[in-house]
Amino acid sequence: MTVLEATRSNRNAIAAAQKASVVRSGAGYRAEQGSDYQPGVSTETVGSQSLWLGMITLPAGQRTRAHVHECHETALYMLSGDEMELWSGDQLQHRDTVRPGDYIFIPANMLHVAVNRSAQSAVFIGSRNEATAQESVVLRPEMDRKVP
Repeated sequence: MTVLEATRSNRNAIAAAQKASVVRSGAGYRAEQGSDYQPGVSTETVGSQSLWLGMITLPAGQRTRAHVHECHETALYMLSGDEMELWSGDQLQHRDTVRPGDYIFIPANMLHVAVNRSAQSAVFIGSRNEATAQESVVLRPEMDRKVP
């Protein structure tokens, strides 16, 4: 079964059920940009039309690749870890330090890189207004060297 067929099947099952859905923790995946995603609410899990909600982990000593999400806004809450750096802007010129308890908002089409220099994984609850696992990520490899 293709992802599209599974998505259609899921939507039909949700529509037929006419009730709320509970999603149990399941298998995650490594996103193109380098962070680990564990979707809870998505097109694939519950037939969501416009919302993705899940956990995002950036392992200790890792960073994401420079990228933008062309079609969606992202909201994050840092659940655990040490501190993490968030670089953003058209030249990645802005550096923010993020700690547990902090919220992050990343507008659509905003270039950014997350860097976890600590010895602990950084764990986030994340939400975006694009429901599919195959989000609108565009890698910008020419910008990766901008972040030390």
